[in-house]
Parts: sequence; structure tokens; C-alpha cells
Amino acid sequence: MSYLTSDFMIRALIGALLVGVTAPAIGVYLVQRKMALIGDGIGHVALFGVAVGFLFGTSPVLTATLVSALGAIAIELVRERTRTSGDIALAIMFYGGIAGGVVLIYQTSQGTNATLTSYLFGSLLGTTSADLVVMGALSAFVLSVALIGRPWLFAVCQDEEHAKVSGLPVRFLNLLLAVTAAVTVTVAMRAVGLLLVSALMVIPVATAQQFTRSFTATLFTGMAIGVAVSAIGVIVSAEVDTPPGGFIVVVAVVLFAVVATVAGLLRSRKPAPLPEAPEPPDVVLHQVT
Repeated sequence: MSYLTSDFMIRALIGALLVGVTAPAIGVYLVQRKMALIGDGIGHVALFGVAVGFLFGTSPVLTATLVSALGAIAIELVRERTRTSGDIALAIMFYGGIAGGVVLIYQTSQGTNATLTSYLFGSLLGTTSADLVVMGALSAFVLSVALIGRPWLFAVCQDEEHAKVSGLPVRFLNLLLAVTAAVTVTVAMRAVGLLLVSALMVIPVATAQQFTRSFTATLFTGMAIGVAVSAIGVIVSAEVDTPPGGFIVVVAVVLFAVVATVAGLLRSRKPAPLPEAPEPPDVVLHQVT
């Protein structure tokens, strides 16, 4: 276990914990809004941003953040103004983003299979101190939005029309949620990769929903589960010598399966409520004359 004290493992663990706490924090709003797969779409667009960073010799994380944020805003505006189906909008992001990213990244001097794989599936063990600084700053932004803006974001995700009637700035909140989701994708990019980031945004939340009864409880329980599976995934993957990003998602999936099975068994054993006794018929008293 001496490897756990090595610098690269400590950095990997810190990076994983940052992802574990931020991804479910914003994912709970996407699940509530029934847009759980938007993380996949933004991840594909973020790959194009990574390629742009390599092309111009700038930070791939920063260009991925900018490009994915612009893509998320564009999708939100299309959804709002043209009533385009969410599935169609996400498909445009999927195919256009990843196709453009793959083509562009191979036009750069750093365009290799190893480079592409590290961003698609994560390269947590290669996390540097500079990466942690960027991830920490972006994570602070995501958590601030998710926690401070919780009442207003929940209102918009629950019932957008009612939120408009209540006087909330619905368009601004929708765009803020889209941008925050894009930032979350770039935070998780180094840990689990762009193709798996949506899993950490959704699975911990889905696991929490099996035994929580309120939005707030689901939010904080999902964040706790995200931290737990990230820590376990990094530590155990080092023991069995497997990529930590994929193993984190495997741990999350296994935990969801176990919790869902146990919750289902408990619900099935719960006795059915007794039928209510019928109310007695109204008695009409007739006056004797």
C-alpha cells in the first residue's frame, strides 16, 4: 500500500474526489429535468475544444471548457426557441462534436491514439499539480451554483411554466445550468474521460433516489456516493492494475445494482395497506308528526 503515499497517486485521488463531489451535484438537476444524457453530448463537444487547444498551443482544458459551454448554450437556445426535441439536439452534439474533434486532433502535432484515448477514457494517474488547480477552481464554481442556486434551479427543473409565473429568470437559470454542466464535464475529463463523464453525473443520483424521499436528500446523498465510489475506484484499481476512470464507473454501477435490488426487495416485503372501512351511510332522521 506504499504506492498510496506517492505523489501521482495522491494527485489522482484528489482529482477523483473533486469529480466525485461535483458531477452528482449538477447531475441531480439534469436527472430532475429528464436530460440525464446531456453530459454525453457536452462531452463530445468538449473533445472538439480539446483539439482546438492542441491546434493553437493553449490549455486543452480551458478551450474545452469554453467550447463545451458555448455548445451547451446553443443547445439550450435551440430547445427554447424552436421546440426541437431534446434527443435531436443531443444527437447533433454527439456526432458533430466528436467527428470534428477526431478530425481536428489528428491535424495537430500531438494527434496520436494515446492522446485521443486519454481524453476519451481519462488519464487520472497523469494528473499534474496544474491540472488540480484548474479542476479545483472549476469545481468551486460548480458547487457554488449547485448549492447556492438550489431553490431556483430546482423550481425551473420541476416546473418551468410555474417558475415563469413566479417571476424567476427562467432563461438565465436554464443557461446557467447548461454552462455549469459543461464545466462539470471538463472537470471530469481527466478523471473518467469524456465518454464516461455522464455516468458519474447520473448513476450516484439514481442510486440515491432508491432510498431518499426529497430533492435535498438526493442531492447530498448523491454527492456522498460520488465521493465514495471515486475513492474506492482509485484505490482498488491501483491494487488490481486497471485504469481508474473506468473502474470508478464500474464501482458506481455495481453499487447501484446492489442498492436497487435491496430497495426492491424491501418494497416487496412491505405489507399492503389495509383497505379503509367504508363510511356509514348518512342517517336521515324523519320527524314524527
